[in-house]
Amino acid sequence: MNIGVGGINQGFITKEGIERAVSTMRSFKQTLKEDGIVTVLAFGTSAMRNASNGKEVAKKIEKETGIQTQIISGLEEAEYIYKGIQAAINMGTEKCLIMDIGGGSVEFIIGNETKNFWSHSFEIGGQRLLERFQRHDPITSQEVEELFVYFKQELQPLLDKLKIHQPKTLIGSSGTFDTLSDIYCMRNDLPMQDSPETPFNIKAFDEIYEELLVKDRTARMQIQGMIEMRVDMIVVACCLIKYLLNTHSFNQIRVSSYSLKEGVLASLI
Repeated sequence: MNIGVGGINQGFITKEGIERAVSTMRSFKQTLKEDGIVTVLAFGTSAMRNASNGKEVAKKIEKETGIQTQIISGLEEAEYIYKGIQAAINMGTEKCLIMDIGGGSVEFIIGNETKNFWSHSFEIGGQRLLERFQRHDPITSQEVEELFVYFKQELQPLLDKLKIHQPKTLIGSSGTFDTLSDIYCMRNDLPMQDSPETPFNIKAFDEIYEELLVKDRTARMQIQGMIEMRVDMIVVACCLIKYLLNTHSFNQIRVSSYSLKEGVLASLI
């Protein structure tokens, strides 16, 4: 479910988005009831926290389903993501850059196994970028250049911190990175792993990125490992990853299957 489609850059959740949200939560409610689960935690992130009607949507979801939705800040979201990565990956003592690409926001955390040194949430998520910059399919070189100029402007706080902390490992969490890892595994006859960390590397990213730039939606859907939920936003999301790889020297990419929801669970435990 992508609640922000159509209105995310205008700061509101559309009628269609509200209907999708309520319908999805009703489905969850039924599954929870069948499984006998009584304690439910629901969180609203970028699309809801920045929407003028975000609180109204949360109230409507509660009225229709009985599920209370807590709208969290970008820094709270980043902290949960960090805890999810801690539960998934042994980061060691070296500083890593954690990156979580959502539809509305992108969270960056510089941390190691024991400490979060810096975190920030940028409102440049995949759905925002898609609706604002990608006017053609396949994406044009001009649109990619516009994205890179935008990233340079918006990500200056991150670029400053990268110079200070000098992380050499980029850790991508869930979403786009899960799909990239799945594509890599399919192409290399590796088992599709249901594990906290899945295989990937920089060379594989560069190869997939160049392919995505020249394929339209139909052709992207033919890529083994691609899923429909990712096929639209994956191009602009990969442009963001590529910009970071061009701007800062990383030695490796690691992929964590754990992110926000696992971080919430880890916090409860």
